[in-house]
Amino acid sequence: MAEKQRFTKAEKSWILYDWANSVYATIMLAAIYPIYFVGTMRSQGGEGDFWWGIGSSLSMLVLTLSAPIVGAIADYRGWKKKLFAGFLVIGLAFTLFCAFTDFWPLMLLGFILSRIGFNGSCLVYDSFLTDITTSDRMDRVSNYGFAFGYIGGSTIPFVFSIALMQLFPRFGLSTSLAVKASLVITVVWWGLFSIPFLKTAAQVHCIEKPQTAIVKETFLAIGRTAKKIVSYKGVFFFIIAYFFYIDGVDTVISMSTAYGETLGLGTVSMILALLLTQLIAFPCSMLFSYLSKRFSSLKMILAAVCLYLVICIVGFIMGFGLEQDWFGIPTATTLFWILASLVGTVQGGIQGTSRSHFAKIIPPENSGEFFGFYDIFGKFAAILGPAMYSLTKSLTGSSAMSILSLTVLFLVALVIFALGWKHMKAVGPEHA
Repeated sequence: MAEKQRFTKAEKSWILYDWANSVYATIMLAAIYPIYFVGTMRSQGGEGDFWWGIGSSLSMLVLTLSAPIVGAIADYRGWKKKLFAGFLVIGLAFTLFCAFTDFWPLMLLGFILSRIGFNGSCLVYDSFLTDITTSDRMDRVSNYGFAFGYIGGSTIPFVFSIALMQLFPRFGLSTSLAVKASLVITVVWWGLFSIPFLKTAAQVHCIEKPQTAIVKETFLAIGRTAKKIVSYKGVFFFIIAYFFYIDGVDTVISMSTAYGETLGLGTVSMILALLLTQLIAFPCSMLFSYLSKRFSSLKMILAAVCLYLVICIVGFIMGFGLEQDWFGIPTATTLFWILASLVGTVQGGIQGTSRSHFAKIIPPENSGEFFGFYDIFGKFAAILGPAMYSLTKSLTGSSAMSILSLTVLFLVALVIFALGWKHMKAVGPEHA
């Protein structure tokens, strides 16, 4: 039994890439860089959270349009690792680019391109899950990936970056320079810990590359996969629900610090609260793998969606409480810490369990194509959420109302769960 539970070399290297890339998710997407971008743009006379939402949407639009094509090509023998390496280089190069400019349009451009590289590498990486492990181990491997990502890439370089932001001013160096140093740390950490996966990743399930008309065959394959998704009812209902709830999850992650900065919360307080999120997420992500085995992955996803509804309401109260402070409502800063704690309990679990559940219900030889659609639904959703945030802000003038608008996404997902539950419970495409 102990031997059965031990991770294989392939599983370890796959988990380690979550450890590697999580530094980007923390520093570039969630914490340090969004705060720096919003503050820099404010000093140049602009609305930082508005343009951060626009930039997030544009980067996801590119991934949305290209994901099915990338996924279809990845299924051909020998192409998964090549595509993974290409996106990795793009992500590393433009993250480093962001460390060398304070001109906000170039900062935004660098962010958009680096996020394309980051999410592109994650698309191909996710599709490797069917190659490196078996169906009965997918929940455990996937959730451990997120867990070690939080305790590793999301914590160690993050803490070091916070220390630099505190120490640099004491030595007469600017906070801006500390942020740039944190971006360099991101590139080094991400690149260094990607090496084991680059060396050991092997494409087990694949289809043979056509001898001629590869472009035509790729688009035909995309069409075939789309028909399969519709015919597999469990896959169809799940991916539609996923579209809505992961949109809300991604928007909460990408807009939280920009939202807090707009409300005037302290930078250090927000960063420490997000560090708390990572520390809570580590054990909770591993707990999700145990609970998914005990109660089923779908039930755990459903519970996480319900908790995200609560998170959005707390986020709304945070903004409203700052402006009104009625009836002894806690300060926005206190609520931000509560929000960070709640997010930590489900952030890794909902992503890891969604990834493994989807891998279990698709044909492994077409994992690239199916994960291409999984990614397109996830990333197209990531266009909608930030756009909703920015539109609501422009219509109401209230960032708190922007956060409240995200509850619609989770409510729609719950309706789809209710409609398709009997089909979504099936595991394996032959039962879907």
